[in-house]
Amino acid sequence: MKPTLTSIIVGFLIALCGEMIRIWSVSYAGSETRTTSGVGGTYLVTQGPYAIARNPLYIGNIMIYTGIGIMSYALFPWLQLFGLIFFTFQYYCIILREEEFLAGKFGETFKKFTSSVNRFLPAFSGVPDEIKSQLSLNVKAGLKSEKRSIQAFLISSLIVVAGYIWGIKN
Repeated sequence: MKPTLTSIIVGFLIALCGEMIRIWSVSYAGSETRTTSGVGGTYLVTQGPYAIARNPLYIGNIMIYTGIGIMSYALFPWLQLFGLIFFTFQYYCIILREEEFLAGKFGETFKKFTSSVNRFLPAFSGVPDEIKSQLSLNVKAGLKSEKRSIQAFLISSLIVVAGYIWGIKN
């Protein structure tokens, strides 16, 4: 199947929302989230998107992957469903390790955080004042940290649009 105008628009909007969530998240958490050296963390981030869902970066990633899959319209809907399930499972496994680390490092504060904010499903109940982090929003740093992700998102989008324009089949 080849991309359609509808698949490109819908997929792009989903992926764009995912990238915006990532930028918002990194604007609070900082570039420390971009590590591949294992689980860690200097501080517990409980503000911004982290007050709505504990893992907004992973939510953003899943939205980007799913959105680009929808844009491409490749093997629709099976590839998109597989990607959604696969990456949700992958991030769930990572989250379990991260939560074990955070529980050990932040103790009761992390326990209160987990009882008031869901892992994946956004909730707007808020974080108790006594566990709110004192981090400030830094969009400039967030954009700088996300530079490569933004580039990958835009290049992927351009490839799909080029395929649509020139009629390249998947």
